[in-house]
Formats: sequence, C-alpha cells, structure tokens
Amino acid sequence: MTLRPVALPLLAALLSVVSSPARAQQGCVPPEDSNEEKLFRALSVPMAFGPLLAPTPPLAGELSIALEGTYLPTIDAETATPTYCRPGKGPENVNQLSVLPRPRVRIGLPGGFAAEASWLPPIRIDGVKSNLFGVSVERTVPWRSPTIGMRLRAHATFGTVHAPVTCPEEALSDPESVCFGGSESDDTYKPNMFGLDLSLGLPVLGESLRGYGGVGVNWLRPRFQVGFTDASGEVDDSKVETNLTRFAYFGGLTWRLGSRIAVSGEVYAQSSDAVTGRLALAYTLRGGEAVRSR
Repeated sequence: MTLRPVALPLLAALLSVVSSPARAQQGCVPPEDSNEEKLFRALSVPMAFGPLLAPTPPLAGELSIALEGTYLPTIDAETATPTYCRPGKGPENVNQLSVLPRPRVRIGLPGGFAAEASWLPPIRIDGVKSNLFGVSVERTVPWRSPTIGMRLRAHATFGTVHAPVTCPEEALSDPESVCFGGSESDDTYKPNMFGLDLSLGLPVLGESLRGYGGVGVNWLRPRFQVGFTDASGEVDDSKVETNLTRFAYFGGLTWRLGSRIAVSGEVYAQSSDAVTGRLALAYTLRGGEAVRSR
C-alpha cells in the first residue's frame, strides 16, 4: 500500500482561506534580518498544529477528544524590540502566557485517513483573548512492516489573538514610553500558517508505547495590526506583515493506557527559530476496544 499525496487539494483550499484576507492588508514588510521577522518566526512554532500522536492507521468512525498544552517559549527583550517597522520603540509585550491550551477532536475515516480540528474560544486570560482554529487531514499506512506506520499530513492554524502587545498598562505611566498617557492597546495577531509533514512511527514497548519522528515544511503568512489610541486621541492602526517558508522537525511518544486513554508528548522545532514541547491527554469516545476486536 502506498501513501498518496491526498493532502494537496486541501492545501490549495486552505491557502485561499488563509492568505486571501491577508492580501487586503498592506503594511510594513520587515526584512529578513529584522527583529520583527524573528519574532514572527518564533511565535509560529508553538502556534503550529503539530501531530502530537504516533502514526497508526485509524479505524473508520473512531472518535476521540484531547486536551493539549503547548509551551510558549520566552522571547528575549532584544528579539522583542522592533528594528524596522517601529524603530526606537522598546520591547513589545510578548511574554504574557507560558502555556497555550488547545482542545482537539479527531475522527478516523476509511482507508487510513483521519481528520482533526481544534478551536480555542475567545476567552480573555491574563489580557490575551484568542480565537484560534487548527485543522488537519492525514493518511497513515504501514511502511515495509505492519508495525511501522507512515503518515502524510496537511495542517493549518488560523484565527486571531488580541492582546496589549505594543502598549501594556504599565507602559502608559512611563514618561519615556511612546505609550505614555494613552489607552492600553488591543493589538491583533493572525498566525495564518499551513504546512505538510511526513512522519514514521514504530513500537518502543509493544503497541502500548510508540515513538515517532518526522519533518515538514510550514508556509507562514503572519499579520499584525496595532490597536492603540495615544494621549491626544490619535489612533495607531499600523500593520506588519511578512511571508515565510520554514522547515520543521519533530518527535515524540504516545503511551496508550488501555483501549481509550492515551498520553502523548512531542518536541517540535522550526529551523533555528524556536523549540517547543507539547503534552496531550486523549480519550476515545467511540470506537474503543469493542470495535478493535472485530
């Protein structure tokens, strides 16, 4: 059985959804060596909708839910300081959260296919309100051995994050800050990313513990818009945008505790941009041991 590139039509559709609205927003385009681009690249690593599961052929109709926690790497002050679009400004407020929670729903489809979706609802936590979506479609087949799974996967992350990035509350009372005397900003970040990855999985301790590793490519179309009103009432709605292509590398373990519960851990990196770790607890709602035993 061979693995066909079935994800390509989905990628074309995702590209039209993700990139079309962004084209309407023309703003500052930072160069490759700017801190703005470095910041975009670093933020995209935890935002990526990683596989977070060892590749095994799913059963049609199998339905599971999971809760993911992804570490948000700390951005150093130098990288957080604009060098091109807003030179002379101090570091942006980008370390407000340390963990990105993400609920996930996965369903098995015929022929080794599976689809997965995630939604982080717009609930404000520590000043951050996210309305993020993640989607993926994949196919897993045996490779050279029934115990080795090979998976081709297409994924996308889109939506919005609102947070006081440019002018947090503490900057409003700083006479040396450009934010002095204004209102706390409500800035908008859109990750707009999609990608392809290929991974292999094999048993470590029987089928209960499987390891996996893979590589991928991510196309990034991040967009950022300032939402700040200064002391004189003037509104700053300037935009920053860029288009990037980055390579990703990942590996992890999935430990199945019986037929319905699984725990997965994953390390995910993107070129030299950043490294993050993910943990997930999954529960199979439908298609457990009773279905597998048929």
